[in-house]
Amino acid sequence: MSESRSPDGDLRLGLAGTGLAVTMWGLSGVIIKWIDMEALSVGFWRFLIYAVIMCGWITARGTPPTWRVLRASMWGGISLGIDIVCFFTAVKLTNIVNATTIGSLQPLVVAVFAAKLFGEQIKMRDIGAALVAIAAVAVIVFESSGTPEWSGAGDLFAVGALFSWAAYFVFSKRSGGVITSAQYTAGTGVWTTLVAGTAALVAGQSLAVPEPSNWLPLLILILGTGVIGHSVMNWSLTQVPLWLGSTLTLLIPVMSSLAAWLFLDESLTWIQLAAMAVVIGALASIILGQRKPEPVRAPQDVTT
Repeated sequence: MSESRSPDGDLRLGLAGTGLAVTMWGLSGVIIKWIDMEALSVGFWRFLIYAVIMCGWITARGTPPTWRVLRASMWGGISLGIDIVCFFTAVKLTNIVNATTIGSLQPLVVAVFAAKLFGEQIKMRDIGAALVAIAAVAVIVFESSGTPEWSGAGDLFAVGALFSWAAYFVFSKRSGGVITSAQYTAGTGVWTTLVAGTAALVAGQSLAVPEPSNWLPLLILILGTGVIGHSVMNWSLTQVPLWLGSTLTLLIPVMSSLAAWLFLDESLTWIQLAAMAVVIGALASIILGQRKPEPVRAPQDVTT
């Protein structure tokens, strides 16, 4: 069987999927804070179970994760694994606002690759709106520096997550037409598990089975931000321009900041709230000005 995809590259569904994914990812920082485990241990167990679920899903569809699937998803999975190591560590060290906001500057990196590798044309109007959103994101970061939850080392890990996260988006876009999004999601899950597990062992962090009290938030993290978030985004990136999918991740710090304020009592100023409104407004103007992109050829499920 082949994976069903919209033959005309449905932009609206792609945008809706991207919105759902970034909402899920925006909540991940709060969930990670709740889990009483070391950062890399959380990353390992999240993606181990995530990979098992996704591999089971594509196997049930008659397309088990072959070596060809693993080869096609290798660089995306390694990039995601490095991102997970850096981001989970950043969340444990610094405040959620900084950890997510620094990573959301990804569009600056991705825009270069979108033009050079995929020939995507970005209108000056959209570039201007994206720069406004990025500037507003910078305000959110600067306003939170010096707070009790802030850590310079955590911010450095967040910078590492920024570049590996951008690489993951580029490799995810390039997987379109090679393997299906479900196969790619399963394959990256396997590679990310290996990277996170190796990093945990090198750092001396335990990979023991989580305590019963940690399973509920861990499962929410796995199913919500993992299975749903990554599956939907991987599919959406075959339907929308790479730079656009990347730019919409600027919503992640908005969701993260609000969630941290509501559930973790992390401080949030009126200046930050105003900056969040600017981010949302700028991204809304970009979305409303989009036209349907060229469709991506739907690959057949790889079985050999």
